[in-house]
Amino acid sequence: MLIEFSVKNFLSFKDKVTLSMEKGNGDENLDNIITKDSLYLLKTASIYGANASGKSNLLKAFTCAILMVRNSNLIPVGGKWSFLKPFLFDETTKNNPSEFEFLFIINDIKYRYYFSADINKVYEEVLDAYYTQKPTNIFTRTKTNIYEFNNDKNKLESLKVKNPENKLFLSTATNWNYDKTKDVYLWFSNAIDTYDSFNDISDKDLKEYSGNNNGLKEFALKLLKEADILIKDIHVDYEEKEMDSTMMDMFVPPLARTNGTFKMSNVNIELDHEVVDENNTSHYYKLDFNDESSGTRILFALAPFLKRAFESTKIIIVDELEKSMHPALVEFIIKLFNNKDINKANSQLIFTTHSTNLLSLDLLRRDQIWFTEKNSKTGISDLYPLDSFSVRKDENIQKGYINGRYGAIPFIRDVDLWLEDN
Repeated sequence: MLIEFSVKNFLSFKDKVTLSMEKGNGDENLDNIITKDSLYLLKTASIYGANASGKSNLLKAFTCAILMVRNSNLIPVGGKWSFLKPFLFDETTKNNPSEFEFLFIINDIKYRYYFSADINKVYEEVLDAYYTQKPTNIFTRTKTNIYEFNNDKNKLESLKVKNPENKLFLSTATNWNYDKTKDVYLWFSNAIDTYDSFNDISDKDLKEYSGNNNGLKEFALKLLKEADILIKDIHVDYEEKEMDSTMMDMFVPPLARTNGTFKMSNVNIELDHEVVDENNTSHYYKLDFNDESSGTRILFALAPFLKRAFESTKIIIVDELEKSMHPALVEFIIKLFNNKDINKANSQLIFTTHSTNLLSLDLLRRDQIWFTEKNSKTGISDLYPLDSFSVRKDENIQKGYINGRYGAIPFIRDVDLWLEDN
């Protein structure tokens, strides 16, 4: 579970900002809270703001840090982290490293992981574990190649020489079977992920739909039913077969061919619709997946993610959750995560949105609503929660936001002024 995430000097975030998933003040909507020992964490968090205010940049910061951990063992010596971009509208920061920090819980242990890096190398890196109330330092890295180890010194001293300056020591140590970094690395690999949309369906998910060995089809049908979409059954035929020479010539470049085999998949998806005629007689019609509405296709692709999240603890981070979905359906998904009887794994959903209908204190707590705002003069983005304002429990949050009480809205000139300029 994520406790908080901080970023500094990345894209439009020049100064350090922190997204906290810790419960703030207030005793409303207690079902939206995860209770873990002495910690009280939020199940969902929404992020509002004008276009180009920094919402997507915050998600890009998550993505950048996660990918660096996952791909550190794959990047070649001397390779560059091309997606790592500092705040460029300042002569100092554009030459300084970006900074990322995660505080999270996995297997009942709290960890803090921090690193700073630029396109060429890692400068600092720290991993602390909270086996008790006080942190135990697993390793500290400064000035790229200076390491400090409080435990397992012989083991870690032998590993640091295997870690080039452009790689994260967390990944290198795990790759060489150091047990105290393994859970942290696997958390970045399996427990937290970011998404721009849910338009694409992976081969893994298609296989699960086809075999339906874990009840995915039933879960998806229930989700579609709740969305008031009249679909009675799902048919997925998924077949993998080796490419013949003709297909190899068409799809595999000569330099990529080896003595191994290449496979291609054939997929056919049809959904059964129940239609009632004027005599109240039901008829069933199959519709090709490509002929379905974009909302139906998104729910079909989203179902595997939701099912996994409700079975094991995940952190799902989505940019513009409402894409191609009705606002009521977005609200329903948020309620799924906030429901303790459905979200038994205590997974967390973090999302950006422009849907002001979600700004309701019946749905979200004041500490679950965040805003990004960019300074029009400096280009610097800021991140702050609704509960940093004095907000009454019965306040109309939607009206207050639209009226600009909390900032984070665009200031658009009148059409007549635009005409005068032309």
